Amino acid sequence: MEPFSAASVPDLTGRTVVVTGANSGLGRVTAQVLAGRGARVVLAVRDVAKGEEAARQMPGDVGVRRLDLADLTSVRAFAAGVDEQVDVLVNNAGVMIPPLGRTAQGFELQLGTNHLGHFALTNLLLPKIRGRVVTVSSNAHRAGAIDFSDLNWERRRYRPMGAYAQSKLANLLFTTELQRRLEEAGSPVRAVAAHPGLAATNLLRGPGGRLQAVRDRLITAFAQTDEDGALPVLYAAVADVPGGSYAGPGGRFDRGAPALVGRSRRARDAETARRLWAVSEQLTGTTFPVETVRS
Repeated sequence: MEPFSAASVPDLTGRTVVVTGANSGLGRVTAQVLAGRGARVVLAVRDVAKGEEAARQMPGDVGVRRLDLADLTSVRAFAAGVDEQVDVLVNNAGVMIPPLGRTAQGFELQLGTNHLGHFALTNLLLPKIRGRVVTVSSNAHRAGAIDFSDLNWERRRYRPMGAYAQSKLANLLFTTELQRRLEEAGSPVRAVAAHPGLAATNLLRGPGGRLQAVRDRLITAFAQTDEDGALPVLYAAVADVPGGSYAGPGGRFDRGAPALVGRSRRARDAETARRLWAVSEQLTGTTFPVETVRS
């Protein structure tokens, strides 16, 4: 069998895909490939002008709508404005190792954007989703731990990489529990996750200084292009993979064609996944729409 590539994506005419953070990086490549294969693609972006510029360079039926994952009011407005069935939701947008910041609701910025914003978006859109939810994580999850005593870094000394790793672990635990709930409800929708390896996206480009120098060395030595980094996301979105799967580059040093890959022991902890789901429901005010999904 030939390795999966962008050319492996089947014809998607008649399908609708929502991609968050689709004006640059992995999201932009993912959206462009899916649109090129006939899907109607909605670019869910914080900056509409940048989204429209990206859309002009994509083929096919591409729309742009504002979505700020760091503001649950924006998430609710976006979800309320989706008036069509969605075949695939790609939870791609994210922030990586910024200085300490807070979302509109006061959550630590990385947890709030990378996990809680997508958690709320997915629950609000689930009644309209008929195919798949793909959530982009990272192998940084292996260094992560869910600190339920201080999820939002209000008492601990803030560590940007620790907060990022926690948010990426949360992405995988979210996928695990979402799949469990979908199966329990008898839904055909699948929840899957993907990671790009080390991809040379905007997330790795910062304001300079010593940290940026380290990033630049990593990019030069190991990073894949946006096009290669997007392949595991595309694979998770269209390949016949089981619910709960985790896709990533299948070769050494997190490079190469996408395949199903392993995850850390913490990412496989079903009890932590359930507990994180319950806390996330409380923080976002959103719940799994079991009756709607069942029907």
